[in-house]
Formats: sequence, structure tokens, C-alpha cells
Amino acid sequence: MSEKFINGYALLIGVGESLYKPWSLPVTVKDTQAIYAALIDPELCAYPDDKEHIRVLNNQDATKAAILEGLNWLKEKAESDPHATVFVYYSGHGGLQTNKYYLLQHDVKPMKLGESALSAETFTEALRQIQAERLLVVIDSCHAAGMATSKEADLEDEEFGDFVRFAPSKDLIKELKQGKGRVVFTSSEGEQKSLWVKDNSIYTYHFLEALHGAGNQPGDTEVRLSNLMNHLSKAVPESARKLDREQTPQFDMTGGNFVIAKLQGGKGLPDKGWDDVKPQAMQKINKIAETINQYGKFITNINEASNFHIGDVYNK
Repeated sequence: MSEKFINGYALLIGVGESLYKPWSLPVTVKDTQAIYAALIDPELCAYPDDKEHIRVLNNQDATKAAILEGLNWLKEKAESDPHATVFVYYSGHGGLQTNKYYLLQHDVKPMKLGESALSAETFTEALRQIQAERLLVVIDSCHAAGMATSKEADLEDEEFGDFVRFAPSKDLIKELKQGKGRVVFTSSEGEQKSLWVKDNSIYTYHFLEALHGAGNQPGDTEVRLSNLMNHLSKAVPESARKLDREQTPQFDMTGGNFVIAKLQGGKGLPDKGWDDVKPQAMQKINKIAETINQYGKFITNINEASNFHIGDVYNK
């Protein structure tokens, strides 16, 4: 029988539909829901499938107030569970205006960006209130190291005022990871784009592989941060190179190499390791997509990275 990852708590944010339609980015929802399905799979990550352990904010639910309420919920969970492992995943547009960073959530107003958008300062302060000794924040967006540019849509329009498409320094990420046990993963660096293939993020695709054990050794029964980093640091740049692009994930950590999920429901990898389970894992990743699509959760089937085609490439 598989073991439950009972101390795992996750907030998954896929902005998707924006009230300002030109800024809608439905592909973010596909990735969020794919990760959700992997987390609750009892034969995979084995998070409990209930609202006490996982919350998903997509489309109209991904408002500024809802995101902050979700972070406060994680704060309360960490207070009640001293062994809590907290996972925050954000996928959506980021913006830089007058040297201030913003997350462009569902209810953002272009002409009142400073008032309506979720500032990185506010986001960071909310994260600091989560007193968990194990906190992983994943930001999947273009120029994710600074959350300061668009993904797929071109945000350089007259509605944006003095918005600047520029990847700033890593100061913001340093702020995000302040405190014990804080780890920040970003999907790209500098001026790089976060790439999508066949309407799916290559970063999230390889993240899903890692949750299946792609970065683990035979006998491992848990997925640790080092396992995620090991696989993402190799697989994402390799997939990007096949597309004649560059994308280099970044990892900033002050905490230890903590566990983020069960591996194969706690049963772990067999003696032959990842190569032995890879075919089944690929099928399972595709099945996750098919199942979500069946229930209307906005994701389409995806192929292995080896089947990527240049004509299907998009920028986040």
C-alpha cells in the first residue's frame, strides 16, 4: 500500500484568464492542473486529495485577494503542523513598472497596475509569514529570475504605460528566499524565454518527470530538492537546445535538501532505476493530461521531449 505525504501542503496558481483579455494565458492552467494531478496521485506523490492539503487557484479564482488568502492558509497550516512541507507554484505574467515588480493576477487593471496588481513586496511578505522549515516556491514565467516580463502575449502595448520588458537582477529572488528552509526555483534566467511546446511548458513537463523519479537513484523512496534540481538542470536546457533556444532553470536555496513528495507512492524506484520505469512514467504523464482534459481542466495531451517540433514552440 502506498504511503501518504501527510505533511505536504500546496498552493498552485495558474492565472490563465485575465479580466483584461489580451493578457490571458490559458496555458498556465494546463501546467497547474497537471502538477495537481501528480501531487494527489496515491501511486506517485501521494499528497492527500483534500482542500486541507492542496488548493488550486485558476482563472477567475486567481485574484489578488484569493492568492493572499491562500498564502495565509499556508501560514495557518505551518503553524498547526510543525513538520509541514509547503509548496507554492505560480504560473502567469510578471511585470516591472517604475522599478517595482508585480504578479499580474486575474483581476489586474492595466491602467491602475500599481494599485491592482500583486506587488512582489506584498507577495514576499506573505511568504515570510509562513513559518515552515521547508518551503519551496516555483515561478514559471519568462525572465522568471525577476518576474519582470511577459510569457506568451506581447505586453508592450499602450495600456501598459511605463512597463519595462527587462530581466532585473536576482535581488528579488534573494528577498523571496530569506529565512530558514526557503528555496526558490525559477524556470529561466536573464533575458531567456520560458518555452512552451504543443501548448505545454517544457519546464513543467520535466518537473513532472522528476516527480516520477527521473532525478533519483534505485531504491529512493522520496523526491528531494536535489533530485528535482538534478533533472531540471539537465533536461530543460537539453530540450531548449533541440528547439535552437536557450533556457536555464535557476535554483536559490537557504534550506536543506528536504523531501517534497513521495516517490512512486513511497515504494520507490526499482533496482534498474529511472530507465526501468521511464516508459510507464511517460504513459502516466500523458494519462494525467488525458484525464484532466476529460474533466474539463484545460490541458491537452503531451509528447516526450524527443518529439518536440520547432513549429510548436511558444514563449511564456
